[in-house]
Amino acid sequence: MMDVMELFSDINNLWVLLGAALVFFMQAGFAMCESGFTRAKNAGNIIMKNLMDFAIGTPLYWITGFGIMFGTQSAVFGGLDFFARGDYSAILPDGVSFYSYFIFQTVFCATAATIVSGAMAERTKFSAYCVYSAVISLLIYPISGHWIWGGGWLSQLGFHDFAGSTAVHMVGGICALIGAAMLGPRIGKYNEDRSPNAIPGHSLTLAALGVFILWFCWFGFNGCSTVSMVGGAAELAGKVFFNTNLAAAVATVAVMVITWVRYKKPDVSMTLNGSLAGLVAITAGCDAVNPWAAAVIGLCAGFGVVFGVEFIDKVLHVDDPVGAIGVHCVNGILGTLLTGVFASNEYLAGVGMGRWEFLGVQCLGVAATALWTAVTITITFFLIKKTIGLRVTAEEEISGLDLPEHGLASAYADFMPMPVHLGAAPAPAAPVPVEEAVPVEVRSAPMPASDVKLTKITILAKHEKLEALKNSMIAIGITGMTVSNVMGCGIQRGKTEYYRGVPHSAQLLPRIQLEIVVSKVPVRTVIEAAKNVLYTGHIGDGKIFISDVENVVKIRTGEEGCAALQDVEQY
Repeated sequence: MMDVMELFSDINNLWVLLGAALVFFMQAGFAMCESGFTRAKNAGNIIMKNLMDFAIGTPLYWITGFGIMFGTQSAVFGGLDFFARGDYSAILPDGVSFYSYFIFQTVFCATAATIVSGAMAERTKFSAYCVYSAVISLLIYPISGHWIWGGGWLSQLGFHDFAGSTAVHMVGGICALIGAAMLGPRIGKYNEDRSPNAIPGHSLTLAALGVFILWFCWFGFNGCSTVSMVGGAAELAGKVFFNTNLAAAVATVAVMVITWVRYKKPDVSMTLNGSLAGLVAITAGCDAVNPWAAAVIGLCAGFGVVFGVEFIDKVLHVDDPVGAIGVHCVNGILGTLLTGVFASNEYLAGVGMGRWEFLGVQCLGVAATALWTAVTITITFFLIKKTIGLRVTAEEEISGLDLPEHGLASAYADFMPMPVHLGAAPAPAAPVPVEEAVPVEVRSAPMPASDVKLTKITILAKHEKLEALKNSMIAIGITGMTVSNVMGCGIQRGKTEYYRGVPHSAQLLPRIQLEIVVSKVPVRTVIEAAKNVLYTGHIGDGKIFISDVENVVKIRTGEEGCAALQDVEQY
């Protein structure tokens, strides 16, 4: 019998530790999401914040946070137990060791703190971020967490938040809402009439990878919150996994359809937020609702995130670069309340509550936690604003926070200025006389530039036409050409698209620019060949510019004029 009990204990510990690892990995997902949804000039700052909220929160939660959350001093405040040296055996799940449970709770605390980073991105002082992140981990999250999960007054009333729609996501979302409101919008976000301007992020690819990581890790966030895999817990974990995935998928599809109808095209950024919204909403009741209810919760989350993001941006005029408030605050509240609406009859019978009574407790829990969080974080932000300051200067914001806050020219190597010396560089080769250069046979005698007319032809076209345009030029005898990626617009001034429901005037559209200089090939031949390939009859086909060239010099041979443009035979 003892061996069986030890085996059960080992299984439960492994399950909880797996959950801790997955929830920790959510930090990478949040970092990628926030970095991708913001501009490249702030990427290093975003990464640093996501690193430090976990690194700062971990020791603080060890010093006092765990004791405040799981102590038994009162129903309101757990107790001060520095370095968690007390006896917590009464609150430990069956078969789960103290340290396994401790690290599991630590990573949840860090998740609440990291939510705030995205909503306040691109204009918050790094020092201020470290301070309020510490306050969230040290005080705000542990006290409300005690009410919900630590045996406090809400849990005694029967409040149900299985994995943290309220305890984690709404707490982080409310901190994000108040912080972004007190901080003010980014420069250029709103016009004088308070209408919003879209400021797209620099990498949807990075943001999408972050969402996929978060979706994967949410199976640990929700599923491993059973804190057991023996007895009926394994079956419950399977249900939690299924409901979590179903709600996220339905929310994703819902947002795609909603944005397709509203904006005439499915919005990629908002749809990514929709996946997270479904995950947040189902987190409270993933164990207590049946699959059909999980699908309905996901559907409601889809509507909640789209209209929540639009309301926050267009009505409240709160600048949230990543949509964190709409995802975590709105859907944290929504998911917790919908748990009261859709909890299965089996669950209600198990807790001995009627549906209306249960819904009332859910409403009370949301309201009390929201009030506590709002008051404490407002005081925190106010004190920071009056002391070290909350926001960077306008000059620092415009330049991007990577350089003034962290000394990074760019978080991306391709955009960084190259250093003057990179180790011991080889000495450059000495110049050689022209007659000793690569031998060539000149097919025609050098001609003065004035003897043959030289013409430069510049063609602007869409990227998808490049290959056909290049082949058409080669077919008529053009062998030398230069192709560049450029941005520009014609008399139409670009076109209007939508980003998170905000009209985004794309005045400078991506195009390719092909430049050639001709002497023997007739200019009209080039023009007609280009027109035949590029013509569609629609706006945006491109333009062709013709200009005279005074001279051309081939550097290697010294040839000038027409001769500099001709092929040579190398030996």
